[in-house]
Amino acid sequence: QLQASGGGLVQAGGSLRLSCAASGRTISTYAMGWFRQSPGKEREFVAAINRSGDYTWYVDSVKGRFTISRDNAENTVYLQMNSLKPEDTAVYYCAATTSYSSADYYTLRSYDYWGQGTLVTVSS
Repeated sequence: QLQASGGGLVQAGGSLRLSCAASGRTISTYAMGWFRQSPGKEREFVAAINRSGDYTWYVDSVKGRFTISRDNAENTVYLQMNSLKPEDTAVYYCAATTSYSSADYYTLRSYDYWGQGTLVTVSS
């Protein structure tokens, strides 16, 4: 299972750090991703990280503001979100994929396991 946490209410310009803890499986065998879904919108890719943590990918709208990282020893993936904007408001989901192709990391259906989501609300 994947358990996402760390969401909450923050003012625009603020920061939050999301965590995704895995139980029952070792995340070092998976590439990991973060997605988000706003009301009335489809779930969208936010960031991904490869198994060793030395390669990352981001959607353009969060580049320079968000950082994905992982601690395989702690079996946890993080999403540090800085300079938050109201348009970042969404439920954030972590996910794990067995794929080794970075082209797959942007696509929902490439992911095999999903966490339950944590709500991030950014007020203006």
